[in-house]
Amino acid sequence: MILLPAIDLMNGCCVRLKQGRADQQTVYSKDPIAQAKAFREQGAKYLHVVDLDGAFAGAPRHATIIADIVRESGLSVEVGGGIRTEAALNAVLAAGVARAIIGTGALEQTKQLARWVTQYGAHIAVGIDARDGFVQTRGWVETSSVRAIDLAKRVADCGVQTIIYTDTATDGMLRGTNLPAMKQLAEAVPHVHIIASGGISLPEHIQALHSLKCPNIWGAIVGKALYEGVAALPDFLSVAQDEA
Repeated sequence: MILLPAIDLMNGCCVRLKQGRADQQTVYSKDPIAQAKAFREQGAKYLHVVDLDGAFAGAPRHATIIADIVRESGLSVEVGGGIRTEAALNAVLAAGVARAIIGTGALEQTKQLARWVTQYGAHIAVGIDARDGFVQTRGWVETSSVRAIDLAKRVADCGVQTIIYTDTATDGMLRGTNLPAMKQLAEAVPHVHIIASGGISLPEHIQALHSLKCPNIWGAIVGKALYEGVAALPDFLSVAQDEA
């Protein structure tokens, strides 16, 4: 299992939002490039980045910073947040990211998503954020009537190889992810890599994901726990490697 520390960008800073709420913001660093380098020095090989301003605005807002992170950290970086148009996608891919994560666009523009997957293959991932099983969009501001499992099957049919699944009720709460929901989604699309996100705060939570016996749960994202000092990145990396 791969382990991805997270950087959420807002106004050029590393922040965390409690359950995705912009009014529940904590700033952890004003230098995201230094933060990415620190993760690399602690052993990380991958990085998950969310352009929160882009998610709320509907277009990326941190392409330059993201390009600097990719270039200076040497990490394999996946990025989401506001990628809903061809221009936005091109801007993110031009920054050198390994995967561009399509969120709202995957729900609202399935034909466009299929075209992008045909053109860019594994460089396209889909982010499915859900509360009570229903997909949330536009930075978790809106909740749709579409079930996360149904969207996962739809994007799998488009050829998407990687889904980042976040249970928004657990995000930032440091209590572990929603294991039943994670298992249900992974079993619905057994040939798609699933990266688990939301609430993962202890190495034991990585072990719990492994205990689901879903071989396609391929990775896990850790954010707030690292910034709050709940557990150290090397501890997560060690467990993730053991469960690989």
